[in-house]
Amino acid sequence: MIDFSLLQTQPIDSLNIQEELAVVAEKLSTTPVTVLVSELLDKAVAFGLKVLAALAIYLIGAWAIRKIKGVVGRIFERKKTDAAIASFVQSIISIALTVILIIITIGAVGIDTTSIAALLAGGGMAIGMALNGTVQNFAGGIMIIAFKPFKAGDYIQAQGYEGTVSEVNIVSTKLTTVDNRSIIIPNGALSNGTVNNFSQNQLRRLDWTVNVEYGTSIDDTKKVLMDILKSDIRILNSAKGAPADPFVALSTLSDSCIKFVMRGWVHTADYWDVNFEINEKIYNELPKNGIKFPFPQMDVHVHKD
Repeated sequence: MIDFSLLQTQPIDSLNIQEELAVVAEKLSTTPVTVLVSELLDKAVAFGLKVLAALAIYLIGAWAIRKIKGVVGRIFERKKTDAAIASFVQSIISIALTVILIIITIGAVGIDTTSIAALLAGGGMAIGMALNGTVQNFAGGIMIIAFKPFKAGDYIQAQGYEGTVSEVNIVSTKLTTVDNRSIIIPNGALSNGTVNNFSQNQLRRLDWTVNVEYGTSIDDTKKVLMDILKSDIRILNSAKGAPADPFVALSTLSDSCIKFVMRGWVHTADYWDVNFEINEKIYNELPKNGIKFPFPQMDVHVHKD
């Protein structure tokens, strides 16, 4: 039987190639053909079995990955997790498991996977350095998933923009503004910046500032403003779960007017409708009750010597 390991006894750069080839040629000339064929068949059968085993490992692994994705998807459905976040996590799991499966499959064929793992690590480092901003956005996406500062459907304000979150993917978040524009914000900036989420809480407080002219009765003004608040059933009181009852008070004595503050709690979904309608009621009801709105003014006194 031919021992081909002679070629591997020392580094290639120190071999005398001609001498080794002569040794191999001599072995071939002195070995019967039947022995050579038998050896080649044995090696072919052994290699074929390894290939079949690797193929079986890959098929079983691919089936297992699909099952794992299905289980994770059902868990997200039971917990009513945001669809964008669920898709993001499933993609990460699928990619990671597929890479592991490929390495295991290559190892089953008999190929040394140490060099492949090192190559992947080196390639990953190089790609990471080249795509530094993308990696930061990727990490920001993971932070958003972990801490959940917002979800699809929330109305947020961030990075100088505001709108409804329509999509959260691996590296960015898409907002749809009230005038139907699409704003794409990198997740790295979102995870490191301030996010104002208007939809996270079920209740929000509305504040109004009402200016009236000096000389107006404080009690009459407070009564009219309180009546306006109580006339809208969407403005909640403590009996309906609000943190506080509707509130009216004199807040500031300014240069040209006195300022009253009005506060009322509403459901988040009613915020803007109530805000606009109460503004209209203030404008219509105060003049009807003899309460006038002020104009900026300045009194000038002239003294003669």
